[in-house]
Amino acid sequence: MGQPSLEIRAPQTGAPNRRVPSASASQFEQAGIAASLLILSLLTTVSAGAVLMYNFRRSVPPFSTDAGFFPVGWIIRHPDQVAGGWSFSLTLLAILTTHEIGHYYACRRHRVRSSLPWVLPAPTLIGTFGAFIRLRSRVPSRTALLDIGVAGPLAGMLAAIPALVAGLLLSRTVAHTGFQSPAGISVTIPLGLSLVHGLVRLFDPALPPLDAWLNPHPVLVAAWIGLFITSVNLIPAGQLDGGHILYAISPRLHRWSTHAITFLLFFAGTMLWIGWLVWGCFLLLSSLRHPPVPDDPPIAGGPPYLALAGFVLFLLTFTPQPFAGGSLMNYLH
Repeated sequence: MGQPSLEIRAPQTGAPNRRVPSASASQFEQAGIAASLLILSLLTTVSAGAVLMYNFRRSVPPFSTDAGFFPVGWIIRHPDQVAGGWSFSLTLLAILTTHEIGHYYACRRHRVRSSLPWVLPAPTLIGTFGAFIRLRSRVPSRTALLDIGVAGPLAGMLAAIPALVAGLLLSRTVAHTGFQSPAGISVTIPLGLSLVHGLVRLFDPALPPLDAWLNPHPVLVAAWIGLFITSVNLIPAGQLDGGHILYAISPRLHRWSTHAITFLLFFAGTMLWIGWLVWGCFLLLSSLRHPPVPDDPPIAGGPPYLALAGFVLFLLTFTPQPFAGGSLMNYLH
């Protein structure tokens, strides 16, 4: 669940006989691909959201309905429930696309060519693999890399905060376990969600606590997923957003951190959550080395505060065991 949101590829050279498409044709093609993927993502996330809303209205855990890993058959049998999926879909896609738009406009600011934001539809419980943009020209400096890397998570967080507030206000207490339920998928509450909950509760003391008796509205589920995807992208390794930020500060530290975190992800996948194994494999299969970016002009003055903002955001969103009871050891037993 989640896709590295910013991928740097060195521009290709050579191939003198290859016909290069015009800029307008390329932009039109990119816009068509981005729009097509977005429409497909709307279909898949609305389907997933319909199941979530169906469960919410029945006051049962979010993923407790036996609708399958991707609820196509369930949607066909319950067409009247489709409209209930829009709140989840629009919330999640708004967070993901805002994240990528942050990267996109940072690229424009530094005159770095990039693709449009692409949202990836997927036959999963949440209907998407995340979103990303691909850089199509060299990043001119590590200052630019830092700005581009941190712009996405900060923009996504600005979209996630109102979603968290709305989701909390729409949620309610149930007479049996809900959000953190052994009957469904038990999740861990990140620090950022706890802080937002505490602030909202100052103005609304009747707000349900973040415990096993909370029945989360699909908007809150979408916001939690947004925080989770943000935290994964901020892992300081490889070509994840956190990797770009760390490389901008210190290429040597980035190289050490990438190898160490790859090992830690395999360990965490064995003991905490099996999904970390997937991310460990991703770092191994992708290049562990970051494409070189010149340190000219060198980072000085204000930009390091952007790195600090990215680090704080990582602490606010990351949980080492996002889904309880889902480690490799649990499955083996």
